[in-house]
This record gives sequence, C-alpha cells and structure tokens, in this order.
Amino acid sequence: MTDARHTPGTPCWVSLTVRGLDATEQFYGALFGWEFRPVARPLGPYVRAELDGRPVAGIGVLPPDRRLPVAWTPYFASDDVDVTAEAVRSCGGTVGVGPLDAADAGRLALASDPSGAVFGIWQSADGAAPAATGRPGTPAWNELATYETTNVAKFYETVFGYDEDPVVSADLDYVTLRLDGRPVTGVHGLGNALPRDRGPHWTTYFTVADTDDAAAQVLDLGGQILAGPRNTEHGRVATVADPEGARFAVVRTPR
Repeated sequence: MTDARHTPGTPCWVSLTVRGLDATEQFYGALFGWEFRPVARPLGPYVRAELDGRPVAGIGVLPPDRRLPVAWTPYFASDDVDVTAEAVRSCGGTVGVGPLDAADAGRLALASDPSGAVFGIWQSADGAAPAATGRPGTPAWNELATYETTNVAKFYETVFGYDEDPVVSADLDYVTLRLDGRPVTGVHGLGNALPRDRGPHWTTYFTVADTDDAAAQVLDLGGQILAGPRNTEHGRVATVADPEGARFAVVRTPR
C-alpha cells in the first residue's frame, strides 16, 4: 500500500466499460460503498472508484458507435508499456488500443491474447497512489476462462515472466501463474464448456464481507446471479452480473 510501483506482471488495476455511467455508479456505490471521482482520460468519459479516498477501479463509457462488450478488464503492471505491447505482438497477441498516456497517472495499452481474451497493460507514473487492496469492495483475484491452458498460459508466461503451477488432474485443466513464488492469477481451460456467447474472458473477483448477502444485494439492485453462492477452497464465491450485463465474482475468503 505504501509503494506506488507494482512488480511487472502483477494485476494492478481493473476497469469497467459501460453504456450508462450514472446507473453504474449507483449500482456499485450501493454494492461496494464506492465513491466516484471524474478524471481525465484519452478514451472518453471516465471516473475513478474510491474507498476512503484510495483508488479501487475505473469506469469508462463506451463510444455509442462501437459494438464493444460491457465488461471488466484486468490490467497488469509494466515498467515499460511500449516494450510489453511489442512482446504481446511478438507472442501472437493483438494490441487494440495504445500505448498512450493517461494524463499524468501513467501509460496504458489494451490488448488481447491469442485466444481473444482482452486485458490491459499499465505503467504507473511515479507518485501515483496505489490501489486499495485487502478489504471488502476491492479486487481479490483475476481468472481467465479459455479453451485450453497450455498455449495461453505460455503466452502470459513469456510476456510477463510468470512461472506456471498446473493442477495435475485428468478432470481439471487449470494453471496458477506465479511471480516470485506467489500466485497472481489463474487460467482455467474449459474446452467446449466455454460459453459460446462469451468466448475466452477474464473475471475479476471482489472481496465482500458476506457472499450470500452480496449476491442478494446484486439482485435487489437489478443485477443477476449467474452461479452460486458456493463454497470453494479459496472461499465462498458467487458469479454475478451488473444491470448492464458485466460479469464479475464476489468472494469471502476463509479467515
């Protein structure tokens, strides 16, 4: 929390693209207790969600003439976005936006891996405030759902320097990606079970005080429960969607 720099490859930010900003602020403000501050961004209207003055996430407005999905996107830290973007290209990925400057906060790019899952790259400016972590309403984990893990995990390993920790199982295709021995993200191969209407995609997990209460509140606020709540080895999880259809998960981690 005291160091604005993130180790390259560490998930360091999440951002949501939506059609209607006001309704989205009302939903997440009620669910997570976020407050919102407009900030200058090169890609259109954008607000920064905060908890007790610390940044948590970003929410931007989709251009009305573009058919882009309403979705949460994780950003991974880089010491040099331009170099990382070139690595994405050389490893078979695509850079769709940038690299470009985000006012005085840093530099960013939006990319997709070879399977089509979208992610961001973020280079924080010196002195930028670190994002809030470790409390209800903050991101806890990001997980990629894709067709298979072997080639996709190798892509992220090459771009960001991860080590792979695969699950040894005939029934589960899952790889935890680690940096310096600590888990930073997961890749889940679903094969033909991957939803055709979604394709490969990232899911952001947000910490909550009580998963069942949070899921019920999502319904009350006009969202949907897509799966769960259910107990997992990492805590009690529910996969949900906000009123515009952006999917995310809520998790209460074991004490």
